[in-house]
Amino acid sequence: MENKEEQYNFYAMLDRMQYIQRWGLMRNTRTENLKEHSFDVAVIAHSLALIHNRILKLDPVDPFLTMGEALYHDVSEIITGDMPTPIKYKNKELKTAYKEVEAQAAENLLALLPDELKVDYSDMLLPDLSDEKRKEVHRLVKAADRLSAFIKCLMEEKAYNDEFRSAKESIEESIHQLNCEEAEYYLAHFVPPYGMTLDEISK
Repeated sequence: MENKEEQYNFYAMLDRMQYIQRWGLMRNTRTENLKEHSFDVAVIAHSLALIHNRILKLDPVDPFLTMGEALYHDVSEIITGDMPTPIKYKNKELKTAYKEVEAQAAENLLALLPDELKVDYSDMLLPDLSDEKRKEVHRLVKAADRLSAFIKCLMEEKAYNDEFRSAKESIEESIHQLNCEEAEYYLAHFVPPYGMTLDEISK
């Protein structure tokens, strides 16, 4: 009897990101899934790295590493689901416990890869933040995640959904608290066209 080739489930699991709905406690005019969110964060994070390098002319970071970490930044939620922010950050103990659950979920996902690929994906799913360069990449990804959430709130508000009003205000404040020049540049120069009509954007 012919032996089957060994199979690995990692990418099939990633495909399930489309079934994880975000903002579960909020009334949405348009639902957003984890796969969509991850793409948005990757695009924004890549742009923040370019702003960092080209416009602010700071010590360079790798824009493709930044984009890669952003693309995978929430993959643990395939296993854990999307925990609402008010619960996730309710207190220090719960936040710490959830971080441990996320790390274990990431390990479970890495186990679905051949050994030869684990080290590459481990750098995306479990970045080494003791390295200053890697920490800088992580900082930009965090800012991109916040910006993506702010844009979601902005789009809901433009659709006359007041449900996201207070979330928009608190997320905008949290972005400012990051003291991230790259994020402030993105807010000032790239966020205003969101919500414009196609004709307006095309001008």
